[in-house]
Amino acid sequence: MSKSGQFSKSYPIPQPIRSDGAGGVDLGPRNLLRDIQNPNLLVPPKTDSGLVPNLRFSFSDTHMQLNHGGWSREITVRDLPIATTLAGVNMSLTAGGVRELHWHQQAEWSYMLIGKARITAVDQDGRSFIADVGPGDLWYFPPGIPHSIQGLEDGCEFLLVFDDGQFSDLNTLSLSDWFAHTPTEVLSANFGVPESSFAHIPQDQVYIYQDEVPGTLQSQKIDSPNGQIPQPFTYHLLQQPPITTPGGSVRIVDSRNFPVSKTIAAALVEIKPGAMREMHWHPNNDEWQYYLTGKGRMTVFAGNGAARTFDYQAGDVGYVPFAFGHYIQNTGDESLWFLEMFKSDIFADISLNQWLALTPKELVESNLRVEEDFISKLRKTKWPVVKYPGYSYGEENP
Repeated sequence: MSKSGQFSKSYPIPQPIRSDGAGGVDLGPRNLLRDIQNPNLLVPPKTDSGLVPNLRFSFSDTHMQLNHGGWSREITVRDLPIATTLAGVNMSLTAGGVRELHWHQQAEWSYMLIGKARITAVDQDGRSFIADVGPGDLWYFPPGIPHSIQGLEDGCEFLLVFDDGQFSDLNTLSLSDWFAHTPTEVLSANFGVPESSFAHIPQDQVYIYQDEVPGTLQSQKIDSPNGQIPQPFTYHLLQQPPITTPGGSVRIVDSRNFPVSKTIAAALVEIKPGAMREMHWHPNNDEWQYYLTGKGRMTVFAGNGAARTFDYQAGDVGYVPFAFGHYIQNTGDESLWFLEMFKSDIFADISLNQWLALTPKELVESNLRVEEDFISKLRKTKWPVVKYPGYSYGEENP
């Protein structure tokens, strides 16, 4: 920024003026960095109209919970009021850092972003589970299943998603918290040891703490007399062959290929430069998004003439209410990667293109007042991500 407080020529100050001249110069107090990050809020497309609630919130705008051993931050309905179905937690653990033994009233679904962690769990039948997870791996713990997470050699960072927008990770059921609020004579009677055994237990919830990096997986494995859990709590998403189209790729994971995941379904989407997640909607529930890399913009159609466009980048959360039509364009020069998540046992979407292709052409022609050249280009097979030479986002059409 220059001495006058103005951006340099290479970073011109954006103004709320559309190419057709609508709008005007903003001379008042401004947050220029925010305006640069949100060009489609500052200068909305002409087609945006009506009242649509905010559908974007960034983890960078959330409160950090800092502990020895790691940190966490969350986006819930308190931050993004429209997001009633799911809530998200971004967490990091140091090498050896532990998210203590705990359980939730909600299901926990997770995507490992960076590094490796060890997870443990025991189910209601006393069957044990232990596994190491790395980048692109998932885990899912049903409600009430006790578990833990510990960072391995270089630590880790991951996304946690819970099937309740009201959820808060600071309001879960933790081992240390229960011990701290139970009389020592009760603990003594429960475990059959002297009260002195509990002289040094934590006085409050530990939440995250620093410990040593654990030994090998085999060295920590405990054989249960009841055997192993029948359905693994982990899934290696990046090992799944993707659905590939000219514009990118999609990997879908739900209860059909990850059987334990009964309440959260997801898709990992890649949109290449110039491509877009096709115009579609979801017939089963709201969509909660997490953006991993790149830049994009999403336009959401809410019906009755209402539509609005939002900009997204890495670390942002997006949200689409149930059955609202939407599409997502890559506005950067690298692939846009993001997760779509739903409070559902299966992933489901309806393609606008496929719907029209499978509808009597006379109806489509009369409804939209289009000609045969449009009808002939419709596809009966679904392409989740689209890119057409000469018709891609950011290109001049012939």
